[in-house]
Amino acid sequence: MADRESASEASTKVQQVAANMQQAAASRKRISGSRTESVARRYFAAIDAHDLQEAVALWADGGREHVRGQVDVLAPEGVREFIGALIGAVPDLSMQVISTTTEADRCGVQWRLTGTFAGPGQLAGVAATGNPIELEGFDLLRIDDGLIQSNEAFSDTATFARQIGMLPAQGSGAEQRMTGAFNAKTRLTARLGAGAAELVAQGVWVVQGEPGRCNVYLIEDDGGVTLFDAGARTMTRAVASAGAKLGGIRRVVLGHGHTDHRGVAPALGVPVLCHADEVQDAEGSGGFRYWPDGLAGLPTPMRQFHRLLHRYAWDGGPVKIAGTLGEGDEVAGFSVVHLPGHAPGLIALWRESDRLALSTDCFYTLDMWGRDCPPRVPEPLYNFDTEQARASIRKLAALEPAAAWPGHARPVTGNVRSQLERAADAG
Repeated sequence: MADRESASEASTKVQQVAANMQQAAASRKRISGSRTESVARRYFAAIDAHDLQEAVALWADGGREHVRGQVDVLAPEGVREFIGALIGAVPDLSMQVISTTTEADRCGVQWRLTGTFAGPGQLAGVAATGNPIELEGFDLLRIDDGLIQSNEAFSDTATFARQIGMLPAQGSGAEQRMTGAFNAKTRLTARLGAGAAELVAQGVWVVQGEPGRCNVYLIEDDGGVTLFDAGARTMTRAVASAGAKLGGIRRVVLGHGHTDHRGVAPALGVPVLCHADEVQDAEGSGGFRYWPDGLAGLPTPMRQFHRLLHRYAWDGGPVKIAGTLGEGDEVAGFSVVHLPGHAPGLIALWRESDRLALSTDCFYTLDMWGRDCPPRVPEPLYNFDTEQARASIRKLAALEPAAAWPGHARPVTGNVRSQLERAADAG
């Protein structure tokens, strides 16, 4: 009896599996034969037949054709111009559908285009060369009510450039020479820009770059990094690269909003925070609102030089502030210390455990000509309130840091308190 029941059970399971397989096969058949795929295939067949009118007719008005790195246009006229140019540039064009994948209103199409780039039309702005071409790509079409609503397309533009002679053949001597020249340029740019990140304390890295030997601090924070100070815009690639190697930049905290300390922030695409009193400058002039007109007061050659640096080297432009920080707030294991004077909302980060201060421009350790010097009050011309700046240096000194890292140049170590107090008291 038990054997008969077991056999019956097994038979039932086999029947269930067979039914499920039949249902899945039917489902696949419905998908592959869906209206969505049918419209996609008709579209590519129209291009293959050089039937511009039929291809454009399959688009909804206002549908978006976005071929990455080439065109971003709307139907019908934008699509008509794009496909018309393609057929005009490759008069013997053949468009083959290799495979399709359809889900609901989306159909992904892998395709191969072959033909001769004979013209008379241009392709992506390039004059016809007469070269044979063979390209592959992928289009993701969204189709509704029998019409194409959008298309996100990706093609192998590097192969196209090689086939028509814009780029040297892969592995050729010409390509090796071109690659060598590009790498030489990259090395030169790196030397002129910013150095590699240097570990200066537990979980704290610094990238220093020119002009002005600006310091950008990367603080390890929950699998990524928090940036403190954003240096000069010339440092953007070096800072982004260092951040990527440390898990990615999660946020930027501005020590203050001057042009040479917000430089890389706009390019990073992460939340930017600062003191409430710095929002106006971070989102606005970068400090120019309270500096003398034309930086009057600097020696003539220095004045002209600094104006150029602010515009073309230091400043990355205004940056949108996502939130504010104040005295005592916690940032990646550091506490915020408000040190106004050089800027109204200047803040330092203070870590009690190792008595480390990241102090931005509370003080300088370089002179106006970029030379190392003992700690000093920042240049009065660049200060919001110089006497307040002196008081803030004394406030920082009273914390008795073991090391104080400024916004530019080298840190202060040893008897930090006495060095900072002398700076605050100097005339």
